[in-house]
Amino acid sequence: MPKRVSIGIVTSDKASKTRRVEIPRLVRHAKYGKFLHRRTVCHVHDENNDAKLGDTVEIVESQPRSKLKRWELVRVVSRSQVVDIAAMRARIRAKEAEATQRAEV
Repeated sequence: MPKRVSIGIVTSDKASKTRRVEIPRLVRHAKYGKFLHRRTVCHVHDENNDAKLGDTVEIVESQPRSKLKRWELVRVVSRSQVVDIAAMRARIRAKEAEATQRAEV
């Protein structure tokens, strides 16, 4: 039997060598016919800690590694484009402070 391969988004990278990946899907309601957004959560083994929060990854089924981990990371499809606004503002403030110090001297 072939192993299942899926593509999902990393929603947690806090544990070492483990990533939480969500696979979104649409399900049609049996009675009303409305399409509902559902998600499948997979805990993935990431040996080299390659994937980061927000990355799109490809995963494959594997033998159980722990109570929850049943998947392995194949590759990172695309990196996250999320910008850390707090860090960006801190850099801008530091540059402004440095410029005012130069102006005073």
